[in-house]
Amino acid sequence: MKLLVINPNTSAGMTAQIAAAARAAAAPGTDIVAVQPDFGAPSIEGHFDDAFAAAGVAQQARLHGADADGVVVACFGDPGLDAAREATAAPVIGIAEAAFHAASFLATGFSVVTTMTRTCTIADHLLHKYGFERRCRGVHGTDIPVLDLESMGEALVGRIEAAARTALERDRSGAIVLGCAGMADLALRLQQRLGVPVIDGVAAAVKFAESLAALSLRTSRRGDYAPPLPKPYAGWAAGLSFTAAD
Repeated sequence: MKLLVINPNTSAGMTAQIAAAARAAAAPGTDIVAVQPDFGAPSIEGHFDDAFAAAGVAQQARLHGADADGVVVACFGDPGLDAAREATAAPVIGIAEAAFHAASFLATGFSVVTTMTRTCTIADHLLHKYGFERRCRGVHGTDIPVLDLESMGEALVGRIEAAARTALERDRSGAIVLGCAGMADLALRLQQRLGVPVIDGVAAAVKFAESLAALSLRTSRRGDYAPPLPKPYAGWAAGLSFTAAD
């Protein structure tokens, strides 16, 4: 089985970190292929960054998704998720949507602990889009820049742990969702310290993608997830155009 894991930012270090987390979660025999766009921002920390990230996800899904058994969008904003589902029939899983589903299986209410406070609104929008606004009891920013997570020291771990403890107490939650792909390797450590389920969306998305592929389930090609209509794209996107043969 081949899973395409798309890091929507342009940080090679973050891509390597995400790939390692995905491989740690994957079943034996699952081949993880991690990619990133060749344009955009090195981290996704706002709506402007997110717009380029969505285009980057669409690009990578179009270029590399045809022979994948599943695709993971490894950014907590799930940028370009619907576009990627149009671009390939392989099941496409965003790490936020996967984490929300996993948390809902394990607790009646969960809290999200993420990076920049300004991105909490993006998480709020996703919770409403996916229908989890009644299960999530709070979204908490730590104001840790995303790229700082590439060199995770104990001080940063302590800040994330403190935010999680505050969330559990203030929100009366039973689980914590980590709101950044760069936090992936913290899940088990924090789970042991906090004594509650701590969900990393990268691992959850990998397991959901594997399960759907194993069940021979593919993205519907009926309705709005049908392949994009044939038309010529211009500029840097010219090579991504769909034709009648697609």
